[in-house]
Amino acid sequence: MPTSVSLFKLLVPLAGFFSVVSTPAFAQATLAKVKKQGYVMCGVTGDLAGFSATDAKGQVQGIDADLCRAVAAAVGVEARFKPLNATTRFTALQSGEVDVLTRNTTWSLSRDTKLAFDFPVVNYYDGQGFMVSKALKVTSAKGLDGASICVQSGTTTELNLTEYFKVNKMKFKPVVFANFNDANKAYAAGRCDAYTTDASGLAAIRSSLKVPGDHLILPEIISKEPLGPATRHGDNVWTDVVRWTFFALVTAEEKGLTKANVKSQATNADPEVQRLVGAQGTLGADMGLDKNWAVNAIAAVGNWAEIFDRHLGASTPLKIERGLNRLWNKGGLLYSPPFN
Repeated sequence: MPTSVSLFKLLVPLAGFFSVVSTPAFAQATLAKVKKQGYVMCGVTGDLAGFSATDAKGQVQGIDADLCRAVAAAVGVEARFKPLNATTRFTALQSGEVDVLTRNTTWSLSRDTKLAFDFPVVNYYDGQGFMVSKALKVTSAKGLDGASICVQSGTTTELNLTEYFKVNKMKFKPVVFANFNDANKAYAAGRCDAYTTDASGLAAIRSSLKVPGDHLILPEIISKEPLGPATRHGDNVWTDVVRWTFFALVTAEEKGLTKANVKSQATNADPEVQRLVGAQGTLGADMGLDKNWAVNAIAAVGNWAEIFDRHLGASTPLKIERGLNRLWNKGGLLYSPPFN
């Protein structure tokens, strides 16, 4: 009969073995799957302006949609989109129905652990706020005591809302909707006094209202909402592809590489740029990609500033300031590790 020590030595490797074989096969081989099927299936909202909304031509537009396109271009396949609501998004990712979730999803500890997701990067730093009709004559969230508030279920927004009112010793009446569009319609119809979601989402919703100027986004931000793509645990290679594609877009902004000029940078004097565009080193091959992976991603959608300006910036109906979403050397939080 083995001793306790020898038994421990026997069981530890077996535990590791069973933990590996119990991981779904798709969760370990998404890159190979994507290459074989010829497309990346991205889970999106499909109806959130600035992030992923379907335009009049049936094309999904927004910063999340463009991140999906960049990943697809890096791999050398096409991008496809599957609209998901706040609840079905997690099941779709866990089951392999989508390859990556690019759907303004907040990175939290429970989602990282209990749901077994990886959040490769934060592509938008946000926070939860409130919007009201100016006719309500409320200028601060502290004036919402007793208010009815529209909120979407299956989101971190619900918990933040409850905790904020509890801490401030106020009461509210939740008006809960599973569907994003239903919540928007309810607010527009006056079924609730206020609407709460991420501040960027409020800007998008306000821009779609009949008279946007009749509505006020209150100044309080009551939470941290680091939004980003999600992948499945156990698929490190695929997670690396998503992570470093985003960092390529950020570094491109920092280095002055654009959609228009990126293909002419092979002789750039900056060694990091040469590695990024595949003129030196093996960064692409190290991830199982072509040497031009980053060039293809940037050429497809532009650098991160181009993407932000196109979908969220001053020339759009949303007119969102970059704020925390500026580069690190311009007062923001966007910071890419080095390409070496």
